Amino acid sequence: MKRVKLIYNPYSGENYIVKNLDTVFQVYQKKGYTVDAFRISFEADIKDAFNGIDREYHHIIIAGGDGTVNQVVNIIKKIGIDLPVAILPTGTANDFANCLGMPKDISEACQQILSSEVRFIDLGKANDTYFVNVASTGLFTDVSQKTNVNLKNTMGKLAYYFGGIIEIPNFKRLQITVESEELKYTGHSLIIFAFNGKSAGNIDIAYKSQLDDGLLDIVIVKAEIMTETLISFFKFLKKEHLENPKGVIHFKTDRLYLKCHEPISTDLDGEKGPDFPLEIQCVKNGLKILGFAK
Repeated sequence: MKRVKLIYNPYSGENYIVKNLDTVFQVYQKKGYTVDAFRISFEADIKDAFNGIDREYHHIIIAGGDGTVNQVVNIIKKIGIDLPVAILPTGTANDFANCLGMPKDISEACQQILSSEVRFIDLGKANDTYFVNVASTGLFTDVSQKTNVNLKNTMGKLAYYFGGIIEIPNFKRLQITVESEELKYTGHSLIIFAFNGKSAGNIDIAYKSQLDDGLLDIVIVKAEIMTETLISFFKFLKKEHLENPKGVIHFKTDRLYLKCHEPISTDLDGEKGPDFPLEIQCVKNGLKILGFAK
């Protein structure tokens, strides 16, 4: 029988995967696979999930949110594992899985994975750390890091927005410098995104982004004139901010350099990112994926 490794986060998405583990085993066994499961916990190093992985393994299943996917992908890139990855969307936001077109229903997601062909997609990289969906800094971007785990499990997506509202009174404009072949910009910003995927917090911010074009979509919300900035946020809700981008800078690039003169953290897929300055690049065909429906 073919083998697969299942790495699951039992704490993400209101314990959704825990309630559906048997479904995963059932669907895979019917297709002739043996599933080896690894439970992420505070007591076990996630690197231990890869002990004994060899050519017998067909692919790796990651069950969790964007942060779990980020952790696993960074480990497999670091230790040189060249297996395809499949995502079961069992986290809170699941932005990357949504970009892949993965169904929320676990049985449907498993069927989609098993009936798909391996495809190559791009990865983002900020300094020495990879990201699958988005790198960001500024307003709201460290909400996932600061939001209490119990609050996320209880309130789901609402917890992120609740956490973001709490942060608004403490926020200052960022003085940034961006350098790439396509653009050079120095000024004030509220938030900066570098998208490999399309959405953050299930809002399609980079709706023109593609996972396999060798480019990242950069979206910068300027903070020069606050009236323009407020208008820009309303455009975000209506998906018009890239069509008439007054107050918003949008461009595509495969590499840029970003400096920030404020003591603020960066975020990669909901996980704490590296310190400034940043070299952000697109790694074309950086990841083998199963289940990609789009």
